Amino acid sequence: MDDVPDLDGVLEAVGPRLRGLRQQRGATLAQLSATTGISVSTLSRLESGQRRPTLELLLPLARAHQVPLDELVDAPPTGDPRVHARPFDRGGVTVVPLTRRPGGLGAFKQVFPPHWPNAEPDLRVHEGYEWLYVLSGRLRLLLGEREVVLTPGEAAEFDTHVPHWMGNPGAEPAEVLCLFGPQGERMHVRARPVGR
Repeated sequence: MDDVPDLDGVLEAVGPRLRGLRQQRGATLAQLSATTGISVSTLSRLESGQRRPTLELLLPLARAHQVPLDELVDAPPTGDPRVHARPFDRGGVTVVPLTRRPGGLGAFKQVFPPHWPNAEPDLRVHEGYEWLYVLSGRLRLLLGEREVVLTPGEAAEFDTHVPHWMGNPGAEPAEVLCLFGPQGERMHVRARPVGR
């Protein structure tokens, strides 16, 4: 019975772990509340240990932080290094997370549908640096005043302080590997499209 974890100790450690994950991503309680639907006061009490974590609270938080539930409660490692990616849709683009650690660089596969988007380019800027590699299809990249169309096997890297936009000008889906830090992840993966 000595190897049975102390339940109170495990639950007490969840709050600081949640705070650390949120701070690594540079997110505020209000931003996390908007993502999860959990009130700011509940999130604050969870992080400070004043509220006992429940499955109903931990599931959306694990999803928001893109970590397995067992990582939130510090379950012992299983030894399986595989990333079990769960694709999701962000404004018509399919996003597949390829890393599971919060903070630092994140790797994502993005699949842009044919002729996406069906709107004028909307160049954006944010903190960070971005690297991308085209696996298949074509990717149109606007970077300031410059425009390039990348084809399979081509890569691009740029400072995201430069206004930028990407889309698929072709009739085939474009598959792209992307690496970016927490700021770029919020912009390209977590940000909700305007009007939602």
